Amino acid sequence: MKIILLITTLFCIISFFAIGKELHIGEGQPYSNLYQAVKDASPGDTILFHEGIYAGGQNISNFQGNESKWITIKPVDGETVIIRGGNKAWQFSSASYIWVTHLIFEQQIGNGLNMDDGGNYSNPGHHLKFTNCIFRDMIGTGNNDLLKITRVDHFEVNNCQFINGASGGSGIDMVGCHNGLIANNYFENMGSNAIQAKGGSQNITIEKNIFVNAGNRSINLGGSTGLQYFKPIDAPFEAADINVYSNIFIGSQAPFAFVGCTRVKVVNNTIYKPNKWVIRILQETVDESRFVPCSNNYFQNNIIYQSNLYVETNIGPNTQPETFTFSNNFWYNYQNNSWDGPSIPVTDSIIVINKNPLFENPESNDFNLNKESPAIGIIENDSIPKTDFYGNRFNNPRSAGAIESGNPVSTDNNITTNKLPKLKQNFPNPFSNNTTFEYFIPQSENETFVQLRIFDSLNREVAVLVNKKMLPGNHKILWDRTGFASGIYFIVLKTKKYSSTKKLIVCKNL
Repeated sequence: MKIILLITTLFCIISFFAIGKELHIGEGQPYSNLYQAVKDASPGDTILFHEGIYAGGQNISNFQGNESKWITIKPVDGETVIIRGGNKAWQFSSASYIWVTHLIFEQQIGNGLNMDDGGNYSNPGHHLKFTNCIFRDMIGTGNNDLLKITRVDHFEVNNCQFINGASGGSGIDMVGCHNGLIANNYFENMGSNAIQAKGGSQNITIEKNIFVNAGNRSINLGGSTGLQYFKPIDAPFEAADINVYSNIFIGSQAPFAFVGCTRVKVVNNTIYKPNKWVIRILQETVDESRFVPCSNNYFQNNIIYQSNLYVETNIGPNTQPETFTFSNNFWYNYQNNSWDGPSIPVTDSIIVINKNPLFENPESNDFNLNKESPAIGIIENDSIPKTDFYGNRFNNPRSAGAIESGNPVSTDNNITTNKLPKLKQNFPNPFSNNTTFEYFIPQSENETFVQLRIFDSLNREVAVLVNKKMLPGNHKILWDRTGFASGIYFIVLKTKKYSSTKKLIVCKNL
């Protein structure tokens, strides 16, 4: 009896810690496409693509992992995998616990990657994660989205790139989605929007992203949705409880459009040279018996660096702009020294008008504040957001804008007193031309072998800056990004005993 119990116990332990199987896709592999591999996949498995270009157009239904065993879809480490063409690259209906990472989606006609509930309102997609992917070069020119998410709950889009969207579409389009995080992404050359959340979307945080010429409305907070697509079906708003924190916006017709939304918070963002407006307040879905008007939204702690615009706030009918809260915003018109302030619908309780925020080098996309900036340490008692564009904690009092430049609270900034090797956040970052890395080797390492390498967002090595023995102390090195495309990169410091990684943002010259 004891032997049987022991065998049973060992079997349970082995089963609990068992690693799922790998399903390989590619030339000479057991599977030639995703659809084939999915049929044999189980919770906890990893679907591995080998180097190559694969045709889009795969439709997958009810593909599900579970809470403790997600299914991962990724390339073999270090290999480049492109999903090209098709009306859609892939369409997942009612998927759950799926992680898609390090893949390129390009040149689709309809949408790039499409995640939805398959028309089954009672069986939404949920727990989906997209990391380190590139969505680019949409062929469709209408309302075509690089990433389309319809009636999906609990999702994350992190460290992805969205480049060259359709003229009438979005980078990320959400309809009836809830409990999401969109963070640390790069958007460039979008059409209508970089991000759109509508159809009853709620409880979504959009933070630490960078938007470069990201469409007519960089973020469309709400929109216009057919009644049958709302979730819940009787939602009284297009969007609610959306948080837009610590982002950088460069260009676009209008960085923000509040459209039939409520309880939306736009806080501690940096807005640089919008083309036409800063904010639009609109109501495109009108039904007084059901929908609340666009109302009770917040615009706080932002830096706006602008020219002579049409008007700062464009207000449409059927809205309640008088219910908005504007506070602690830092407005600067670089074209007009005598400018007397923005046109906004309510009084900004603590407004700063026409003082230069003193960005370090905005023409090279460096939006750190000079130590003499009047935007440093001017806002007291605000608790949200907790962290800035780099992930450093805001001070109290905090700075306006996306970057806390007044001695942010971060263990990464004081590298000379640490007993471990340390890679400091590069400066500038974001940047257009070149940037400087500072790193520290402690006395405990003596003379040690040091590697400083740069990887792109797909985990491919693109540059080696250091590969030699080095003495203890502080070190600096310059990286010239000539020949490298805009987007997300990572710098990795590695010694015999330690490694550290920081994110880089390369922007095109504007």
